[in-house]
Amino acid sequence: MTTQPALPGPTFGRRTAVTLCLGVFVGPALAQQTSPQMFLEAIYKPYLAKDFPGQPYQEASRFFVPALARTMTADFAAARRRGDVPTLNGDPFVDAQDWEITKLAIAVVPKGTTAATGTVTFANLGQAKKLLIDLEQTPAGWRIADIRGPNGALSALYTRR
Repeated sequence: MTTQPALPGPTFGRRTAVTLCLGVFVGPALAQQTSPQMFLEAIYKPYLAKDFPGQPYQEASRFFVPALARTMTADFAAARRRGDVPTLNGDPFVDAQDWEITKLAIAVVPKGTTAATGTVTFANLGQAKKLLIDLEQTPAGWRIADIRGPNGALSALYTRR
């Protein structure tokens, strides 16, 4: 009686299927696990381009921790209903209504594994500016918990109302 050698196809097929399944389930989780440095660079580097319109911070959940994002979103909606300007009346990432950003530098100091503080310095229209950004790791990735600058803290803007 002759035995047939095992064909590589089914084994290869099963391994490939397992690998693909792991990629589908693990891939998105890995994609959102960027570093806090990379998160801030993705926000700030586009500001170096001339005529950059600014980040869409009204899409608050893309940038801010859930509690702050909910507060901001509710404020934007309330202002729209009233036909008024929202509490945040400027770009929180540059602490200004107008900008021409140069000399950008970003430094991040970890605070354990789920928090960090970023220091973002730049020149806006030739004036030096320094912002301290509190970051938290969330299920959606790194998000901003607060931005502190010369005009105060973003979170305080909503508690003063």
